[in-house]
Amino acid sequence: MQNTASLLILVFLAITFIQSGYDKVADWTGNVSWLKSHFEKTILRNHVPLALGVVLFLEWISGILCMVGILELLRNDNAIFGFYGAVLSCVTLLMLLLGQRLAKDYDGARTIAIYFIPALFAVHWLG
Repeated sequence: MQNTASLLILVFLAITFIQSGYDKVADWTGNVSWLKSHFEKTILRNHVPLALGVVLFLEWISGILCMVGILELLRNDNAIFGFYGAVLSCVTLLMLLLGQRLAKDYDGARTIAIYFIPALFAVHWLG
């Protein structure tokens, strides 16, 4: 039970990113449409579908690595996949933060910062 906090954060990150990725796939057209208006005054305005695809890929890989990390911690007390999942989660969140800052959506950026805190804890605890 010494890894309880790490396990819980990995579950949190896995749920967050897998569900977010699923939402992007389930309503791709709606997401692209909304994001085009969200980023219309930024350097991303002509690259929304590509940027969304990159974020989707990173979210799913982050979530999958966190899920594998959960299994790995439970089976053999090893944390390498969980660590990589947490690091990639941080990278993904930093990309999302950059997008929100470019769009001058400071409330959205603040929300992403809240998600970044547990991801950083996971990197620290699993590293």
